[in-house]
Amino acid sequence: MSETRPVPRRESPWGITGSHHPQPKAHRCNDRAEDVIQACFEGNPFKTVPGPFKLFWQCMRSKPGEEPTEPYTYLQIDPPERKIYGMLKKLVDSRAFLT
Repeated sequence: MSETRPVPRRESPWGITGSHHPQPKAHRCNDRAEDVIQACFEGNPFKTVPGPFKLFWQCMRSKPGEEPTEPYTYLQIDPPERKIYGMLKKLVDSRAFLT
């Protein structure tokens, strides 16, 4: 996901940057948006954009941690992985009452 990659900072005349201010974090669907933008420049946009846009839309509508895990179409980075521990814990807790 995007959280592990640093977000570039710029100096701003309206704010003070430094150690007292938290570092910005990229949105969890930022890489999907970048994939859509890259698709716009990879040939016929009517053919290249729908696939990445569908995954971007799924990502935006999903809950944190449930983003689509399909590989990116044009970006050369690894797709996000689901955190199995939380889902596994819910499954174990839901089956605890059966025994």
